[in-house]
Amino acid sequence: MTYIYGHRGASAHCPENTMAAFVKALACGADGIELDVHLTKDRIPVIIHDDQVKRTTNGKGWVKHLSLDEIKRLDAGSWFSPAFKTEKILTLQEFLEWIAPTSLFLNIELKNNTVEYEGMEALVYNLVQTYEMKERTIYSSFNHYSLVQMKKIDESVETATLYSSALYKPWAYAKSLGASSVHPHYKTLKPAIIQQLKAHGIGIRPYTVNQEKWLTYFFQQNIDAIITDSPDVAHAIRHSC
Repeated sequence: MTYIYGHRGASAHCPENTMAAFVKALACGADGIELDVHLTKDRIPVIIHDDQVKRTTNGKGWVKHLSLDEIKRLDAGSWFSPAFKTEKILTLQEFLEWIAPTSLFLNIELKNNTVEYEGMEALVYNLVQTYEMKERTIYSSFNHYSLVQMKKIDESVETATLYSSALYKPWAYAKSLGASSVHPHYKTLKPAIIQQLKAHGIGIRPYTVNQEKWLTYFFQQNIDAIITDSPDVAHAIRHSC
């Protein structure tokens, strides 16, 4: 079965990367959650996509320049709808407390491809270990050096290469990093590429798959998972395929 991961939660329905979005993804039938992690000024892993807080909160500034206390004062929901004005930026620890008792899988994207957060990998890994989520967690990043570092910490963790443009022999490149899966932009996955990735034992989880025709295509290809803003739509299409 092709699993469904809610991209930043159910971000078509709720403000991305908030508890509301994660709870909604679970209610929509998602099998897993995809989220993004940065570090605050005081080196606390927090869940937000951008390097700066301006787009998804009522604040401004770089995440790396704000303390957790400053981050927690921000409204992370009103930009999406006034109904979500009480949503706050979550720490990774707060999220792990919520997800651990569920059966959901987790994809943590390390957002260190623009800002270099020294030691981010160990901080995130240790939190995941604390909540006994290792077996359900995949680490992905556009910073492939970070994926190599994660494998140095624990060679048994699952890592996935994120990429937006077509790679030459992505199965060989993933293996060169010690990664066991790829998370490519969905339009790079032609049938021949999918076939070769499968033949080489590389997991396939494209992002961000929202259109019905693409969802149907990937379910028919029987890949490992899709990452989508609308897990409810994906769930209905999977049921019909």
